[in-house]
Amino acid sequence: MAEARIPWPTLRRPLVAILRGIAPSETPAVVGALVEAGFEAIEVPLNSPDPFTSIAAAARIAPPGCLIGAGTVLDVEEVDRLAEAGGRLLVSPNVEPAVLARAGTHGMVTMPGVFSPTEALAAARAGASMLKFFPASVLGPSGIAAIRAVLPPGLGIAAVGGVSETNFADYGKVGIRAFGLGSSLYAPGLDTREIAARARRVIDAYDRVFGPA
Repeated sequence: MAEARIPWPTLRRPLVAILRGIAPSETPAVVGALVEAGFEAIEVPLNSPDPFTSIAAAARIAPPGCLIGAGTVLDVEEVDRLAEAGGRLLVSPNVEPAVLARAGTHGMVTMPGVFSPTEALAAARAGASMLKFFPASVLGPSGIAAIRAVLPPGLGIAAVGGVSETNFADYGKVGIRAFGLGSSLYAPGLDTREIAARARRVIDAYDRVFGPA
């Protein structure tokens, strides 16, 4: 029996900024630049330096309705620490029902990583809010679309891995509108002005493909 699903919220643009490797000292300026550009979902992977400090800082400065959370979440203890830091978004590289269930008790939005129909259906049964098809660059738009045909209707799908503003249109042709962006948007030590410029390019490209938010 499927777990109760926390629905993915309605965002102006379903884009998740992945800040892998960010340090707490960078977090306020980078998150501020992303929010100003139009991002409403921001993930700090847990293999970043002192990630829960960064998540707490991001949660303090983000406006209401903005999803702040963690990526690379692997166990239930990390889920609890994420909740303590004020995170509302949980992203994982795999499908671990216990992790998704614990996130549900905290009211978190979840996005587990999947690659195959078996993994995607397992994530759906475990109550995932949205599926993260990763690496999307390997499956491609047609591969993700083929797997989506067997999934429950209405379940959100995001393409992550090798995605940038240059290929939004390719995914849009098969009805994929949600994306996670990592190295094309952020790299550790990158100047905040450059991150802001990249973020604006992403937002502009998204609006050209899918229409203004």
